[in-house]
Amino acid sequence: MASLRRVKVLLVLNLIAVAGFVLFLAKCRPITAKSGDSFHDIHPRAEVANLTAHGISSIQDAVLKRLSLLEDIVYRQLNGLSKSLGLIEGYGGRGKGGLPATLSPEEEEKAKGPHEKYGYNSYLSEKISLDRSIPDYRPTKCKELKYGKELPQISIIFIFVNEALSVILRSVHSAVNHTPAHLLKEIILVDDNSDEEELKAPLEEYVNKRYPGLVKVVRNQKREGLIRARIEGWKAATGQITGFFDAHVEFTAGWAEPVLSRIQENRRRVILPSIDNIKQDNFEVQRYENSAHGYSWELWCMYISPPKDWWDAGDPSLPIR
Repeated sequence: MASLRRVKVLLVLNLIAVAGFVLFLAKCRPITAKSGDSFHDIHPRAEVANLTAHGISSIQDAVLKRLSLLEDIVYRQLNGLSKSLGLIEGYGGRGKGGLPATLSPEEEEKAKGPHEKYGYNSYLSEKISLDRSIPDYRPTKCKELKYGKELPQISIIFIFVNEALSVILRSVHSAVNHTPAHLLKEIILVDDNSDEEELKAPLEEYVNKRYPGLVKVVRNQKREGLIRARIEGWKAATGQITGFFDAHVEFTAGWAEPVLSRIQENRRRVILPSIDNIKQDNFEVQRYENSAHGYSWELWCMYISPPKDWWDAGDPSLPIR
């Protein structure tokens, strides 16, 4: 009897939920797009009136349309966060597709000081969207590879000191945009005692509102240097795998799965993805051919041609030792 009573209660609750949902669709006022906006008016009352004709599918369509509208509204709200910093979100801006970005002669004059300060054209960086598209230079076979769904999650750790804010945020946006959500545990920004004001409250307020709960900021109280800063990031990480990156990078689609898959096969592996180049003067993305990374005796990073047996295998998707 008790189990029968529970079943009846559940049925009643389900009926109430369905009725409430239909009433919600019927009563909600239509959201009207402002002139120039890219979405259309929704009239839920008309949709509800046609429920009997179209059945459940029309409810699903209405929900999907409303979610699409809400996505647009939320995006516009979030986009305002970057505007207050003088930065651009979305897929506009200069340098789309990884092409060279340019400045006018007047802007070139303004860019000289920041360029000398950061070692790259930070003034131009502010004209490039935080979400800009870049080419996918992976070999065709790499794009065709399939990976299991049960891959471990990664904590992405960026180390910076007095980096340009636009470059840091583009690194963060790029990581979020091109890492599957179920694989990205968190992003940790380790500030190795910067003294730039824009890297304090403005940076923290932006990431807390734009990516609440996803991005953490770790502040070193004194300059620790690269390796100790990485260790501080590792201490704060909660993902199964940690990835350490400079805070001036852009990710492409499909970067994470092969890395996580290789480590899942053997947890002792340290993986380095293939790295292309972003030119410091115009932010053009420059393709680097297949190569491994190594170090000279002076500990300068260098690109090394793959060994003969890798070339003989004729499979560009194979890892390079």
